[in-house]
Formats: sequence, C-alpha cells, structure tokens
Amino acid sequence: MKSHRFAPQILREYDIRGTVGETLSEDDAFALGRTFGAKLRSQDGRLVCVGYDGRLSSPALEARLVDGLCTSGMRVLRIGLGPTPALYFATRAMAADGGIMVTGSHNPPDHNGFKMMLGAGPFWGQDIQNLGDVAAQGAWVDGDGAAQEIALIDAYVARLRMDYTTTRGLKVAWDAGNGAAGEAMSQLTAQLPGEHILLNAEIDGTFPAHHPDPTVPENLKQLQEAVATEGCDLGIAFDGDGDRIGVIDGEGRILWGDQLLSIYARDLLSRRSGATVIADVKASQVLFDEIERYGGEPVMAATGHSIIKSRMAELSAPLAGEMSGHIFFADHYYGFDDALYAAVRLLDIVARSDRNLAAMRDALPQVVNTPEIRFDVPEDRKFDVVDEVKARLAKTNANVNDTDGVRVLGDDGWWLLRASNTQAVLVVRCESQTDDGLGRLKTAVAEQLRLSGVDAPAF
Repeated sequence: MKSHRFAPQILREYDIRGTVGETLSEDDAFALGRTFGAKLRSQDGRLVCVGYDGRLSSPALEARLVDGLCTSGMRVLRIGLGPTPALYFATRAMAADGGIMVTGSHNPPDHNGFKMMLGAGPFWGQDIQNLGDVAAQGAWVDGDGAAQEIALIDAYVARLRMDYTTTRGLKVAWDAGNGAAGEAMSQLTAQLPGEHILLNAEIDGTFPAHHPDPTVPENLKQLQEAVATEGCDLGIAFDGDGDRIGVIDGEGRILWGDQLLSIYARDLLSRRSGATVIADVKASQVLFDEIERYGGEPVMAATGHSIIKSRMAELSAPLAGEMSGHIFFADHYYGFDDALYAAVRLLDIVARSDRNLAAMRDALPQVVNTPEIRFDVPEDRKFDVVDEVKARLAKTNANVNDTDGVRVLGDDGWWLLRASNTQAVLVVRCESQTDDGLGRLKTAVAEQLRLSGVDAPAF
C-alpha cells in the first residue's frame, strides 16, 4: 500500500466512523495506523496504546490498526477488550504518546470507528481531516515497531473504586447494554458495598437486549423495570463504549445529563467554592443558575466531547458535562468522560447524603422542556439554515447566544437550534416555566424553520 483514500464521510469532527464493509474496512484500519504513526513520529512519539470494544468487527480492525502502527515504527501496548475510558486511562497511566480506541460507540451494530488521543488530550477537528491528506499522499514513515499485550483492567477498576469514600452501601441496578463496559462493571460492583443487580453484563456485539444508547428512553425500560421490581435506590446504564451514563432514580424517572451535572456540581462546589463548571449549549438554564447559586462559575460551551475536554483544560475546570451523558471529572480524576467513574461519584454522593436521588431531583427548580429533538436536514443545508436564522434574529432585539448554533433567551424561556457536527440533522430544544410558554417557544422555532424552507419537527 503506497497511499490510501478514506471515504470522506468517515472523517468526522470527533472521531472516524463508518459502516463496516461499505465505508469502513480493514484497509482503512491499516492506513490509519500508518498515518497516525507518522503523526506521532513527527513529534518524536514512539509509544501508543490501543483498545477495542465488543463489536463483532472490532478485533479484526484492531489487528490491522496495530499492524499499521508497527509498520510505522511504533511500540504498541494492546490493552484488549474494554470501554473507551479504559483506553484513556491506559494512555495516561503508561505515559503514552497517543492512544486509539476501536469503537462504534452507541451506533448500530454494523458501524465501527476510531477515537484518538494525542498525548493526554483529544485528537479532533482539523487534525482528523489532515489524516486524510497524509494518507492520500502516502506521506508515511517506516520502522521496526512491536506490539505487546498488557492487562490494565484490574488497575483501571481499582482506580475507579478509590473515589467511593463511604462504607454505606446502596441497592443499585446496572445495565451495560451488552456493551464494552460489561466486564469492568462486573469487577467494580463486586468491590463496592451494597447490593448490585447486573443486567446485560456479557459483552455481545449483536446487542440482543436493546441498543446501548441511554439517551433513548426506550433503551432504559429494562433498567426501570429492574429498579421497580427489586426496590433499588437507583439504576445506572452505559452506552456501547462506556463513556456516557444514563441514570434512573428510585421512582423510575430518568435523570438527564444536565440534572446529573447539577447534583455533581452541588457536591463539588461545597468543597471548591468558585470553581468553573462547564455544560454544553443544550443544557437547562436551571443548571447554569444552580451552579451560580452554589457559588460556582457556570460556562456554556459548544456541544462535543472533544470541545468540552479542550475547554476544561483551557479554564482549569474541575467538572463538565453534556446533555448526552458525557460527564467529565478533573476533580480527583483525569478530565476525560468516563461513565463508570461518573457512576462511582454519583453513588458516593447519594450514600453520603440523608436524601435519596429522587429527592435530589425533586429539589431542583421544576421547568417544562422538550427533549433533544433531532430531525433530518440535507448535509449541505444544515449549517446554512442556522446561519439564516441567526441573521434574521440579528435584525431584532432578540437575546441570542451563538456559542453553538443559536440559543435564544426571552420572557418565556429559551429555545435552541444547532446543526449536528456528526450527522445530517438539526437539533432543537425548548424550555419554559409554563406549558403555555413552551408552546410559544415551539411556535417561534417552527416559524424560523419555515422561513428557511424547513418543515418543523413534531414537538
């Protein structure tokens, strides 16, 4: 192979992702190893960690990726099957120059891809696009690399366990969704006090129970039933590669990412007054107000786990999160999104409290809002639509935050319109104090979409 061309649609903002056998192949994996190896070598890097998730295609992709890295002269530490955060942990623990995780995250079973680290930070945006140029030119380097397998899962789980600080145990239902977090979840719960009911802990890339995406309520029904049947204090779910968390309280209600972040923030700010807490643009205004009320500095950021990590480093923020369930702790931890670690921190907060999780949820100011509503718009129109709306709003007295799309604040509350960085979709969310106010916000969004020739989604 003298050069290689990736299908352009697989080089995304935060990762490489495609359909196996159609837009993603083992040749792509080998070429990525060659290309990423050349990138590391250009910075005098020689050591890279590689892991893979439980998808059926992952072992073969991982093997070819390692071949490509070794051909480029890299020393490869193969950590094997596990969640993406274990790869992040390994890259830091081994002081590696980079890391690559073979994972399709929460996408359909026939999808797969790669998440990358450069040193201790994310590898994203233009850097990913540049990989395509390097591969097409065949601007690679040769070398005599080597690979070795290392067992880090025990060390990873031991690190997770460290931040459960109380002896009190809870009754918890856990659902790995047959994803890559299953083994680590089983090992972790065996070391925690309390009673733990494990669902779908066996790693199975066909995902026989339900799809591993905890942001979709349908995928949490099995967990809700277990919480109710077993009388659990709460339930915890993970996505396919273990970097996003879903949570059910003891009454069977879903806690979304911004509600969880509010609970984490209150606990953290009781110890670190004045600290910065970052949330993405889709988060409730309640969260930003609560952070300020707790004595923190709220910061609104664009959506995207790589963007959040970069902002955390820039602002030295100890905590951040997204509506999608990515939670980032740089307080006692490393600043990356790790759903197993987020679970430990949540259980520790609840176990130390005289209130249960349901009471913590009910103590938050109550608002009415839509979920994150996603609807298809052609790739070549999605950003233009947002720009058109922004231009129209600029001619009015609207209070617009353009951190990521347009977030419009008014007397009734706020509405958001943004373009997805990873799919040909637009995203809408609205929030108000009243049902009538929410209705008016929906009407305002629908009118803006109509003016740009887009049919409003069903609210």
